[in-house]
Amino acid sequence: MKPQKSNRVKKTLAILLVFAFLIPATAMAVSSTTDINNYNVSVIDTATNKVTATVPVGERPYGVAINPTGTKVYVTNLYSNTVSVIDTATNNVTATVNVGGESAGIAVTPDGTKVYVTNLYSNTVSVIDTCKNTVVARVPVGINPSGVAVNLKGTKVYVTNPSSNTVSVIDTATNNVTATVKIGSGPDGVAVTPDGTRVYVANSWDNNVSVIDTCTNKVIATVNVGRSPEGVAFNPTGTKVYVTNALDDTVSVINTTKNKVIATVKVGSAPFGVTVNQKGTKVYVANQYINTVSVFDTCTNKVIATVNVGTYPYGVAINPTGTKVYVTNLEDTVILVG
Repeated sequence: MKPQKSNRVKKTLAILLVFAFLIPATAMAVSSTTDINNYNVSVIDTATNKVTATVPVGERPYGVAINPTGTKVYVTNLYSNTVSVIDTATNNVTATVNVGGESAGIAVTPDGTKVYVTNLYSNTVSVIDTCKNTVVARVPVGINPSGVAVNLKGTKVYVTNPSSNTVSVIDTATNNVTATVKIGSGPDGVAVTPDGTRVYVANSWDNNVSVIDTCTNKVIATVNVGRSPEGVAFNPTGTKVYVTNALDDTVSVINTTKNKVIATVKVGSAPFGVTVNQKGTKVYVANQYINTVSVFDTCTNKVIATVNVGTYPYGVAINPTGTKVYVTNLEDTVILVG
């Protein structure tokens, strides 16, 4: 395991540090056993809540994003410094794009022409042209950039910098940082309201969420949530935002009108990634410690299904039609006995 360069990286990969040693130790108890790392993305059919495909990608698949037409899935491979491009019709990787050091967060522009990728160790954001599958720009941002989100107009990109405790605002017309917003400690997950007026950022060390006004680039509210908030996702109307709390095994439901937590949903162990379907009726949460995805009903705020996926599920995204959910598995170890 390579040394980590920031507290944020230590925390997000703490699970790997623990289990990287536990898995080989378990394997040693079985004679003639070999561990093979099979890094992949699980594809869940939302009608059945079953994994229908497993797509091999690069080393330590981390972030995941889907283009507007649902034809391509983009996956960051943390230790390969690459992005895998998956064709959803065949569930095959059709391209691999080299980006910066330790590719992490990923977001696709609303027109599908560009992909923005945070590079943890090079303190940059790579911009990929989706027609050519090549990097066309690298934007310097803060220290150890992690989360990334694009507004629905496609004009602004918001990047969390955990070791700078800031959010960088990128103008997509010029690919320049036009503002740097000081927020809480260890910002990670980030999402923009559908109307583009506010940005919600999970501050993983402060156990709260910062609300940024996009006109002034100022923090206008702070919402206390659970311990170690990580993932952030809106419902389609922007009336609710869902925040995973990794150390509480919960999801906080925030009313965006009042900026208050109106419900807390118990899910699996160490929830990280979160996504909401297009009808706003279901939320999907990746539970890293128990290798599952929790599905909960937004009317009752109750878990209605649990889906077994690969090892250390982290990123999660749903396609535009709401029929498929894609989950990155940071590590999937197959034990061969013979």
